[in-house]
Amino acid sequence: MAKQRKIIHVDMDAFFASVEQRDHPEYKGKPLIVGGQPNSRGVVAACSYEARKYGIHSAMPCSRAYRLCSHALFVPPRFDAYREVSNQIRDIFWRYATEVEPLSLDEAYLDVTYTEAFNGSATLIAQAIKREILQETRLTASAGVSYNKFLAKIASDMDKPNGLYVIRPEQGEAFVAALPVGKFHGIGPATETKMHNLGIHTGKNLREKSLTELTERFGKAGQYYYNIARAIDERPVRSQRIRKSLGKETTFAEDIHSIPELTAKLLDLAERVFESLSKQNLKARTITVKVKYADFQQVTRAHSTEHIIQLTDLKQIIPLLLEKTEAGIKPVRLVGLSMSGFDVPVLQTHQPQLDLALNDEF
Repeated sequence: MAKQRKIIHVDMDAFFASVEQRDHPEYKGKPLIVGGQPNSRGVVAACSYEARKYGIHSAMPCSRAYRLCSHALFVPPRFDAYREVSNQIRDIFWRYATEVEPLSLDEAYLDVTYTEAFNGSATLIAQAIKREILQETRLTASAGVSYNKFLAKIASDMDKPNGLYVIRPEQGEAFVAALPVGKFHGIGPATETKMHNLGIHTGKNLREKSLTELTERFGKAGQYYYNIARAIDERPVRSQRIRKSLGKETTFAEDIHSIPELTAKLLDLAERVFESLSKQNLKARTITVKVKYADFQQVTRAHSTEHIIQLTDLKQIIPLLLEKTEAGIKPVRLVGLSMSGFDVPVLQTHQPQLDLALNDEF
C-alpha cells in the first residue's frame, strides 16, 4: 500500500517588505512599498501589511500606490539581501524534507512523506520549520499542510500572516466544494469571469461539469479543472526544475516612440540575457520580445530557429519582431526580451521508493 503523501507549502509573509522592516526598525508599523519611487514609472515589487490596508498590492504602478497612500515609505529593492535570506530558509527546509521545490525566493513546496522527525507528523514538522525560520531570520512564514500541492498552496494563504492551516485527506473534497473558484490556484480573473458566466462559482459547481464540457470550454486546462474540483493533484514535488526561459525587461522613465531607440534598448537587454545564459551554460533556440504600450496593453512576438541563437543574430531578429507590433505607432512604456527553447540535458530527480511505515498522522 502506497504511503499517504504529505506536502507542505511555505510562503514567507510580505517577504521583501518584511526584510526591509527587520533591517530598518524605523520602517516597522508603517506602510512600506518596495519598488520604484512615487513619481517613477516603476511598479510595486512588494508591500507591507500596513500598506495593503490601503488597497496597495504587488505589480501596481507606484504612482497609483502613492495616490492611495501618500504617506507610504518607498524604498528600492535589495535583491542580494532577499537572496541571502532565501538561502537561509531553504537550508531549513532541507533539514526536514526529502524534496524541496522552490517557486520563488520566498516560497516552496516540501515533500515530508518520508520524514521521520516528529514521528512523521507534517503538522508538527511545519510548526518546527516556522519556528526555526523565526529564530534564524527574525521573519514569519505561513504554511499550508495537505496531501497534494494544490491544497497545500491554498492552505498556506488561509491564515496569513504567521499562519498554519491543515487540510487533511478526509477534508479535501468538502473543502474544495465550498471554495470560490477565484481562490483556486491556476484560475485567474479572466477564467474566473468565464466560469461565472457558465454558472460556476464554487468547487461544487465546477465538479458538476463533465470532463468533456470542461475540455470544450477551457481546452487542455479542462483536465486540470476537472481534477482539482475533486481535490486530485498528482504532481510530485521536484527538487530539480529545468529553467524554461530567461529574460530581462525595463520600464522607461518616459514613453518611447522611436524604433531605433527601442531596438537599442532591446539589444542592451539581450547582452544582459546572454551574459546570464553563459553563466548557466544555457543555449537557446527561441527569442521572445515583449512590448507594453502607454495604455498598459502588452503583446509578445517570438521567433524560433533550428540552430542555437547567437547574440549577433538579434541585430536582425529584433527589428523584425518589432515590426509585428504597434511600436512606433503607439508610445511604449516597457520592453522585455527573453530566451527559451534551451538545449540542455534533462535533470533527474530523486524520488524515495521505500515505504518506511511511518506514522500517517497529519
